[in-house]
Amino acid sequence: MRQAFRSPWWLPVLSGIFIGTSYIPFPPWASLFCFVPLWRFWQGQQRLRPVLLSGVLTSFIYTLIGFNWVTYTLHEFANVNWLVAGIGMLIFAAFGHLFLPIAGLAWFYARRILGVGPGISMALMAAITALAEFYVPMLFKWNFGYSWYGAGFPLYQWAEIVGFAGLSMLTVLANLAALYAWDNRRQRGGKAAAFAIVLGFAGLNAGGSWLKQRLPAADSALDVLLVQANIGNLQKQSMEHGKGYRAEILTQYFQATDAGLAENPDVDFVMWSETAFPALLGGEYNQSQYAELLQTFVRNRQLALLTGAYAKDQHNAITNSLFVVDETGTVTEPHYSKTILLALGEYIPFADVLRG
Repeated sequence: MRQAFRSPWWLPVLSGIFIGTSYIPFPPWASLFCFVPLWRFWQGQQRLRPVLLSGVLTSFIYTLIGFNWVTYTLHEFANVNWLVAGIGMLIFAAFGHLFLPIAGLAWFYARRILGVGPGISMALMAAITALAEFYVPMLFKWNFGYSWYGAGFPLYQWAEIVGFAGLSMLTVLANLAALYAWDNRRQRGGKAAAFAIVLGFAGLNAGGSWLKQRLPAADSALDVLLVQANIGNLQKQSMEHGKGYRAEILTQYFQATDAGLAENPDVDFVMWSETAFPALLGGEYNQSQYAELLQTFVRNRQLALLTGAYAKDQHNAITNSLFVVDETGTVTEPHYSKTILLALGEYIPFADVLRG
């Protein structure tokens, strides 16, 4: 057992755990050094196969930790049993975030072709990993910048300048300093690198606080009542397939809105959640039975409403849209339809090619 724990393959496992437990909803406790174990494993490899397999292993582990909710989603929304949902989760974990093995592949051949020494090799490792995280397509993008925002660290304010994608790349690149500090931890240079990491982290947070404080005060403010009724997935799916529940869902939203207005009577407008209105809106559908009920509800309360609803585009395809209903109950146009759709949930990849 002791010999097993001495295996270098524990290094990519450790990176997977570090990355997975530093992502929302966890605090980003290891974000600045989570790649160090994996990169140290890569440093010792002379063959491509272990580099690729270690990248897949790390990705598999952190995806299992960070996206374990996919299991529940498959069970709840795809109506499959827990065993099938678990298998689906394992498949997603194996293929959902392949930027690490791709980065390992690119680094392995770049190091070989360029014939660089250890120092440049380490820099290539960090740069290629950051670029791969940015450019490699993923169903659910793994962005290391979001963790700083989720934990409330002021440094996330730098996204105003570099974007969250840039903040994610900078987080990955910061691991290079951590790798150097670890490899040279008994030397003055390694200790200086560790101090620079701490100093840089503190400076970025101080700068983030300054970026936030320099923003001018708002000219005015709006009080919004956000409403999401407790609609079960079975009700939602039955409604979408024309099997009823439209009246029940709309009634629940009416009741939840009135309850919210009773406690907060001075709001400027009400906002319902995505696809909350259980029928089509827009154009001819504004004269439907449910649309008229909605318009009457808003008109009687003299309060504007923003609501998610279904609509149809010029090709007669159903869209996921956002509508404004003004105080008079008029559905204003144009409405907004979501453009970046969720694969499998809102569109089928390659459906134009594989029509069957």
